[in-house]
Amino acid sequence: MTNTRFTTNNAGNPVASDDTSLTAGAQGPILLHDHYLIEKLAHFNRERVPERVVHAKGGGAFGELVVTEDVSAYTKAKLFQPGVKTDSLVRFSTVAGEQGSPDTWRDPRGFAMRFYTEDGNYDLVGNNTPIFFIKDPIKFPDFIHSQKRLPGSGLRDHTMQWDFWTLRPETAHQVTWLMGDRGIPRTWRHMDGFGSHTYQWINAEGERFWVKYHFKTDQGIETLTAAQADVLAGTDPDYHRADLYQAIERGEFPSWTLHVQVMPVAEAEAIASTRSTSPRSGRRRTTR
Repeated sequence: MTNTRFTTNNAGNPVASDDTSLTAGAQGPILLHDHYLIEKLAHFNRERVPERVVHAKGGGAFGELVVTEDVSAYTKAKLFQPGVKTDSLVRFSTVAGEQGSPDTWRDPRGFAMRFYTEDGNYDLVGNNTPIFFIKDPIKFPDFIHSQKRLPGSGLRDHTMQWDFWTLRPETAHQVTWLMGDRGIPRTWRHMDGFGSHTYQWINAEGERFWVKYHFKTDQGIETLTAAQADVLAGTDPDYHRADLYQAIERGEFPSWTLHVQVMPVAEAEAIASTRSTSPRSGRRRTTR
C-alpha cells in the first residue's frame, strides 16, 4: 500500500490542490468560495507574530528547578517541596528596544520564568532589579510611552523619559539602579533576577505568606561600562543573545540560586494598620 501524504486545511481535512485555485472554468475568475485559498492567504497574512510593545528582543533556555531546602512551613505547592525537580524555561530580554535594537543599551533586563508543573504552568515575570519604577499599574502605559518613539519624528526623546522619572518620585530607586554600575550587565549569565511582583504562598495549615523571588547568579555579577557597551552596540548588537547560546553550546550551563523573602500576611496587615501612628519595620525571613 502506498503511504500517500495529503496537504490538509486547518481542520485537518485533505485539500484538492495546494498549487491551483478554484476558478469558474478554464478562463474564469478565481472563486471566493475556494475556502482553502482564503484560509491559506489569511494564514500568510497573520503568520508573523506582532512585535511586543516591551521586552520585544530576548532569548532564553530550558533548564530545571531543583529544591534543596525545606520551605514547606510556608507553602504546600508541590514544585517547592524538598528534592522536587521541575522543568523550567527562562527568558532574558531588553525592555524599551525593538527587535533589531542592540543588546547592550542601558536598559533594565527582563528575567521571566516558567515552571512546567504537574498542576499546570507557574509563571514569574521579573527583571534584573529588585524594585520597579512604579507601583500603580495605571501609570505603566504612560511610563512605557515615555521611552518609545515619537509619532512625528520616529525618534526617541530622552527629555520625555526624564520628565516621567522626575515627576514620579517613586521611580528614584529604580533609576539609581539603572544609571549605576549595574545598569548594563556584561552578559545575561552575570546578572541576578527578581520577581517583579509580590506573590502569596499558602502552607498546609492555610497560613498565608507574602513572598518575593530572588534569583542570584552563580556566575557572579559582572557589568559593562558605558564605553564598552557603546562599542558592542555598534560592532556586535546581538552580544548577549550570542553569549548565552555559545556558552550552552560549550557545555557551560549557567545557573542561579533561588532565594525567597517571606513575610506573614497577618504581620504585613498589622504593619499597614499601624504605620500612620507607630511605624515599625517588619521581620523578613530569607531562605533558599
